[in-house]
Amino acid sequence: MTSNLGLYVHWPWCVRKCPYCDFNSHAVTGKLPEQDYVNALLADLRHAYRAVDGREVTSVFVGGGTPSLMSAEGFGALMSGVRSIVNLSASAEITMEANPGTVGAERFRAYAQAGVNRISIGIQSFSDAKLKALGRIHSRDEALAAIEAAKAVVDDVNLDVMFALPGQSMGELDEDLTLALKAETSHLSFYELTIEEGTAFYKRVPDQLPDVDLAADMADHVHETLVNAGFEHYEISAYARPGHQCRHNSTYWTFGDYLGVGAGAHGKLTVDGQIVRTVRSANPRVYLHNVELGVFEAERRVVEKEDLPFEFMLNALRLRNGVLRDEWERHTGLGIDVIDPVLTQLQKEGLLEKSERRIVPTELGRRFLSDLQERFLTVSVP
Repeated sequence: MTSNLGLYVHWPWCVRKCPYCDFNSHAVTGKLPEQDYVNALLADLRHAYRAVDGREVTSVFVGGGTPSLMSAEGFGALMSGVRSIVNLSASAEITMEANPGTVGAERFRAYAQAGVNRISIGIQSFSDAKLKALGRIHSRDEALAAIEAAKAVVDDVNLDVMFALPGQSMGELDEDLTLALKAETSHLSFYELTIEEGTAFYKRVPDQLPDVDLAADMADHVHETLVNAGFEHYEISAYARPGHQCRHNSTYWTFGDYLGVGAGAHGKLTVDGQIVRTVRSANPRVYLHNVELGVFEAERRVVEKEDLPFEFMLNALRLRNGVLRDEWERHTGLGIDVIDPVLTQLQKEGLLEKSERRIVPTELGRRFLSDLQERFLTVSVP
């Protein structure tokens, strides 16, 4: 079992729900119950942390929603409470997601003083026209200002940018790439816009979406441009300057353990040799009410052994360098012999690299990642 333990904290509110977003986020109506919610998060954390027997927390990720709606005082109280409850590593990576339309230099400084050392900014595009089409509440100028404000207080800044947007040309993608590189941040996440069930875009698909071939060309262009600029492409959508990979997200991708608190938060822990997944109630009002009653988990399940191959590979194969074979045994408690026949066959088909130490998808494997992952659904586990 890995010594790394992450903590994910979910903030469920945003100013306005974006039409492409399928995350657990809710548009603000009325006054935010910030103090009540922070108190609930800390009560939830006290309960959750009992299961890990004092293990050191090596990363904290405050996501949403729009966590940057939280006041400086509210966030300070949250982090103070976290430190009083968990064994937080002195070198912990502490990330906060931010929307350029909700935060300024003063707020960023306060977050950094409370312990944030990594800021992830949801830019999505530097084009005002594209931002409007995506339902974003910020402008290009606000995005640029937020980047500079974040860089002034922390060394690690990530920008989330989307491509394959409605009506987007390769030239427009180039403009976003140019500005993203000009920002000189330590990390860039470039995501293809996908139409997810339950979103406004799913109900009414926007016009002029790039076709599959153009979207693939855009993904290749993003890869080539960022790698040539010195970024390491270490996960499907993640690019980092050397030494600046996101430690918290890497815990997910390597099947590590993490606590999840807050409305709709997911957690994954290794308990007595079993993998346990937990989920909190998604509705913020229901979550607050449940915590008040001392009910924290809406769902708790032990992952069955036969599901471990797929669950492990679902994340691990997203990494361009894959994972060490030893990681399989360390995280699942199963021998490599369980999946060796599948690994050997996939190597013969050119979907995995031939390696005695690592499980690594080839370029062909990455292009057909879903098919590659699904091959582990039928592994027979004794």
